[in-house]
Amino acid sequence: RRDPRGLYKKALRGEIPNFTGISDPYEPPRNPELIIDTEHDGVETNVYKVLDRLKELKLIEK
Repeated sequence: RRDPRGLYKKALRGEIPNFTGISDPYEPPRNPELIIDTEHDGVETNVYKVLDRLKELKLIEK
């Protein structure tokens, strides 16, 4: 469902070495500045979360 390019299938077959979450462990960040929940929130909601955070950091104008 979330593997349109088939990368996870290839990694599971051993065709892609050091694939995070398959042959290489996933290491979650200790203190993330932003959490994007793609499982429960839609694209538009997540885009606004990113834009809001960038504005807070003054990386883009309001």
